[in-house]
Amino acid sequence: MPRKRSAEDLSIEELRLLLIEKQRARRQKRLEHFRRSGRLMLVEEHPIETPLDHLSSRSLSEEASPTTTRPPRTWLDRVLLGIEVLAVLGLAFVLLNGFTLIRDLNREVASLITQPTLTPTPAITAIVLPGGHTPPNSPGGPRPNDAEIPEHLRPVMLSLPELPTPTPGVEQAIRIQIPAINVDAPVVQGDGWEQLKKGVGQRLGTPNPGQRGNIVLSAHNDIFGEIFRDLDKLKPGDQVILYSNQRAYVYIVQQTQIVEPTRVEVMAPTQEPIVTLISCYPYMVDNQRIVVTARLQE
Repeated sequence: MPRKRSAEDLSIEELRLLLIEKQRARRQKRLEHFRRSGRLMLVEEHPIETPLDHLSSRSLSEEASPTTTRPPRTWLDRVLLGIEVLAVLGLAFVLLNGFTLIRDLNREVASLITQPTLTPTPAITAIVLPGGHTPPNSPGGPRPNDAEIPEHLRPVMLSLPELPTPTPGVEQAIRIQIPAINVDAPVVQGDGWEQLKKGVGQRLGTPNPGQRGNIVLSAHNDIFGEIFRDLDKLKPGDQVILYSNQRAYVYIVQQTQIVEPTRVEVMAPTQEPIVTLISCYPYMVDNQRIVVTARLQE
């Protein structure tokens, strides 16, 4: 027969449950007494749950319904959801607009700091034809003839900077021969005063031998070797031979004309490959220009 346990042998939980059972028994006894004396009406009895009963019923409830039903969404939830969607769209618009603005600013800054590429000035923008100089027998000797430049354009023309000489290439002209007048001279880039001291000058911006366009070459007729002294003796059909480091190109003389120094249209670009030879005229007077045009031989 099991030994009766004393209060010292019980745990705190067991003592608590024992106390609850005693309180329930006393309460039940009082209710029974009141019922017999008529001071208590009969009502449906609700059992008093102990902590253990509460835990058991809670466990059964959770097992019976493992998931909870979400309450239906109210109109306030829908409004809040709409506000959140609008906020996300607004943020996306701001980010996209900011990206576009930064890209445009970068392009503007790049265009401001990018230096323009230097290109030779087209020949047609010249004011007078190249090679002009005073005759060697004039007072003070030969020098660039600034009097040929129209007076109202003279300050602008004299203030223009000298164009940079292009980097030498294998396709540039390096030599010219004109057998009919015994010309055999080097070709240099540029047709300024200093360049024409060294030989025949090619105007900057004009094409290389053999290419489509107008190659403009000039030289003096009565100073610095008198290379182009006899241009007026050339006839249609005579040859002008230009050399590059790769090959020789033969041009056939088409015409000769005497023009004023301001007839710069003879240097205009063309669609066909031609060469234009320019020198002062007449000999020891130099107040005009002789212009010889030759076309590339097919």
